[in-house]
Amino acid sequence: MNNQLLQKWLKAGNTTISNVLLSHYKSLGLSNEQLILVLQLKSFIDAGNDFPDTEVISKRMQISSSDVFQMIHELINKKLIIIETEKNNEGKTRDSYRLDLLWDKLAMVISQQENQQRFEKQHLSEQDLFQLFEAEFGRPLSPIEMQTIGMWLDEDHYAIELIELALREAVLNQVYSLKYVDRILLNWERKNIRTKDQVEKEASRRRKAGTKTQNYSISKEPTTKVPLHNWLNNNENP
Repeated sequence: MNNQLLQKWLKAGNTTISNVLLSHYKSLGLSNEQLILVLQLKSFIDAGNDFPDTEVISKRMQISSSDVFQMIHELINKKLIIIETEKNNEGKTRDSYRLDLLWDKLAMVISQQENQQRFEKQHLSEQDLFQLFEAEFGRPLSPIEMQTIGMWLDEDHYAIELIELALREAVLNQVYSLKYVDRILLNWERKNIRTKDQVEKEASRRRKAGTKTQNYSISKEPTTKVPLHNWLNNNENP
């Protein structure tokens, strides 16, 4: 490459294209040709020309100027670009293309898709949760029991992980009852326990407290049987 060509290349500059746009432009309602037009506009804006002549764009894209105008009109109607008009100190108006709406809509599309993916994942997890209860209880759940689990998720906003932990604690205590699981969840809610780490810390604390009680019982009353630990208050029965 000769020096003159290199200088011309460098002077032309570069246009950075986001992979996010390339991945989701169809979700924005852009055709392939409209995407190229958007990239052409961006290249001009990046070079400091925020209102390029349609004739120049048409030569780049090798389409008619009227086609360029029509596509710009379509992008405006889709609320993906706007033409902003400003006045200078001398009262003269100046137009410029703005792509802010496109970036805002792109961010919205990504957010909606992520929310949909989370919803689908959550839905699958809910089905797994029902199946887990049925496996542990050794029987199908009744409609009322399924409704109760649904209320834990939708109304009480218990995390699926927390419900699974409460079920595990109930099974360890050999109590196969949704009411018992509900009382464990309420007990945790009163103590502001909402995560797996918090459950484990509380369990560790109670195990230590239980060990001290057991040691005291052995030294003072060797014949006293130490009951299995559960998460409910001492005055509550499973």
